[in-house]
Amino acid sequence: MRFVTFEKSDGTVRSGVIVESDLVVDMSEATNGSLPEKLIDFLEKSEQNMTSVAQLSYLTDGDKGVYPIHDVRLIAPLPAPRSFRDFYAFEQHVKSARKNRGLQMIPEWYQIPVFYFSNHLAIKGPEDNIPIPIDSNWLDYELEMACVIGKQGRNISAKDADNYIFGYCILNDWSARDLQRHEMKVGLGPAKGKDFATSIGPWIITKDELEYRRSGKGFDLSMKAKVNGVLLSEGNMKDIYYSFAEMIERASAGVTLFPGEIIGSGTVGTGCILELGTEVHRWLLPGDVIELEIDKLGVLKNSII
Repeated sequence: MRFVTFEKSDGTVRSGVIVESDLVVDMSEATNGSLPEKLIDFLEKSEQNMTSVAQLSYLTDGDKGVYPIHDVRLIAPLPAPRSFRDFYAFEQHVKSARKNRGLQMIPEWYQIPVFYFSNHLAIKGPEDNIPIPIDSNWLDYELEMACVIGKQGRNISAKDADNYIFGYCILNDWSARDLQRHEMKVGLGPAKGKDFATSIGPWIITKDELEYRRSGKGFDLSMKAKVNGVLLSEGNMKDIYYSFAEMIERASAGVTLFPGEIIGSGTVGTGCILELGTEVHRWLLPGDVIELEIDKLGVLKNSII
């Protein structure tokens, strides 16, 4: 199933599912309030709620709580996640980005999956405008995939980690490269280079929908990024070095993960301007339109202002 959060014509914001590709079901309205209005609350009891929400797939146009998708505005499917950890899990991206900065690959990267915390309260959704941060001239996109935690757990082993995943979505880890470069010379960060915006969406697809695409440590899903309609980045999620299960094992070591936390994969190979080089494409400017596309996960489109 594909879960979304959307704004109705009267301004109310609800969560629900997409059915028949062009209809959105308000899961609370359609079930007379037995399911919650917000996805974050749904995730608190996702296993039992999934039994109820499965019945919504049989609804059609004209049923209670069903809206044509063009009559609502999709926003970030999880507008205020409990936290956001972003990992660094694609070898090609790490190697290329470091090489472009004159740096060698570090052996520690192969020993543990590493991550940083970003601003979980600066989440953007599909079609949202992304403002260029103050004092930045090097704005970059990053083509990533994310998983959403659907069950509480601590010290989760990689072999059990899939049981804690609710679903997956596209993630754009916007980066102000000049701010990032400056602050990380201190040996701490990134911070201001990242915390102004992260886009997710257009929906969260449940993990069962991707099982048949499983390949290696990831999934056989093409990943693409376009700027102003021009294809710049192209990779495949199956090339990931660390699985989401390994990331969850690392993230949950000595720490409790809660439903509604987001874990990012890091950037796929070729998935940002920093890696491609500014001779391939300049840094992003106001008016640029960025589209990230991943098989089964849709297209996440944003404009720069």
